[in-house]
Amino acid sequence: MNLSLEYKIREPKIKLDKNPLLLLLHGYGSNEDDLFSFATELPEEYYIISARAPYDLQYGSYAWYAINFDADQNKFSDHEQAKVSRDLIAGFIDQLIDNYPIDAQKVTLIGFSQGAILSYAVALSYPKKVQKIVAMSGYLNLEIVADDYLKNSFNNLKIFASHGTADQVIPVEWARKTPVIVEKLGINTTYKEYPIGHGVTPQNFYDFKNWLQEK
Repeated sequence: MNLSLEYKIREPKIKLDKNPLLLLLHGYGSNEDDLFSFATELPEEYYIISARAPYDLQYGSYAWYAINFDADQNKFSDHEQAKVSRDLIAGFIDQLIDNYPIDAQKVTLIGFSQGAILSYAVALSYPKKVQKIVAMSGYLNLEIVADDYLKNSFNNLKIFASHGTADQVIPVEWARKTPVIVEKLGINTTYKEYPIGHGVTPQNFYDFKNWLQEK
């Protein structure tokens, strides 16, 4: 099976004709093992697939797009690489549906940090491919969303977003702007904050897990 991204998979323990999918997207400098550590705690009816980002940073670290610094230590994201990754993930979803008995109407993206930023971009650019996203410690960057995204219908999209109030990597102010934007698009959104830095608390995990099961 030659798919466009490397990945780890946990098959569903409860087999249906077609099972829902949780696609996990790690952050900058991490790899597919990171979020896959959640797999044993996630609902048993899901395919859980953790994808490896395409840009190799060496020593087991990968990125969805480059982050560069200038002489004054200002950060710049490579938006063109991000758009390539956005479309790569969208195509990867199609490949997974072609290769596994996955319900195309029940696809959820779970992203952390850069993976969360990509989750927003994929969902707004291709809302027919994604029904739910869990975006932890990220934000919506409209510069990497498809140019014509406002033509899309978001009736079937639901978002769970979370952020640490002490996040020193991605300021919580950036995250707080996201629910305002997506709710104007008519997207059902749950937003929560936790008193932590750039990470995921057990409470954060249980909150998104409960949200998945309620929705």
